Amino acid sequence: MIELEKNYVPVVWVTGATKGIGLAIANAFAIIGCKIILTGRNRSQLEINAGKIIDQGGYALPLVCDVTSETSVRSAMAAITKKLGSVDVLVNNAGVTVFESFEKTTVKEFDQIVDTNLRGYFLCTKSVMTSMLKQKKGHIFNIHSVSATTTFYNSAVYSASKAGSLALSKCLRAEVRKKGIRVIDVLPGAVETDMWDKSSRKKFHSKMLQPEDVADAIVSVYCQPQRMTTDEIILRPVEGDV
Repeated sequence: MIELEKNYVPVVWVTGATKGIGLAIANAFAIIGCKIILTGRNRSQLEINAGKIIDQGGYALPLVCDVTSETSVRSAMAAITKKLGSVDVLVNNAGVTVFESFEKTTVKEFDQIVDTNLRGYFLCTKSVMTSMLKQKKGHIFNIHSVSATTTFYNSAVYSASKAGSLALSKCLRAEVRKKGIRVIDVLPGAVETDMWDKSSRKKFHSKMLQPEDVADAIVSVYCQPQRMTTDEIILRPVEGDV
């Protein structure tokens, strides 16, 4: 297990923590005793999620944050710093998509997907990088998708955004790995979340991964001995891609 400083509780920031994978990750880190910051755009749901962690004896801070907005990310980081100090673990999870052909994908949809899935990762990572470099430690988990490296029908823009975030993450890892910062790429296959429509979730339920599967894998890597790190986690349903 990772060796924590005596009497020090790690601070974990999870973006896109209103539901699905982000919420599962927040809960998993809370279980091992970390202080959790949950961010997203739905204030009421964030407060509900944080309340459940607090009711179970944990610490949770809900903050509204639009990862596509530099101003919003800066405001969230300022609030985190004021209440908790530096972020020890950042989980870049907030993401969106539309399952649509390239021909039918609109410019508005393109901007929304790329701004959230790529610009959002850049902005949030930039906001924690100075303090992590100063402390010479930190974990950054970037939730991508197997679509970053695999061709899927009706996912051109989503795949492009995830390929971009993966490339960004790999380059960042090369820059900071000798400075005490671990950058871990997480590439899940199909996970049963609201990103899929109800009919697809019902049809492929038995084949899909669950959000808790991704969360457990991430916490397991976080708890590895200090002498090692895992650069990439690839998670796929046993029966193959959906």
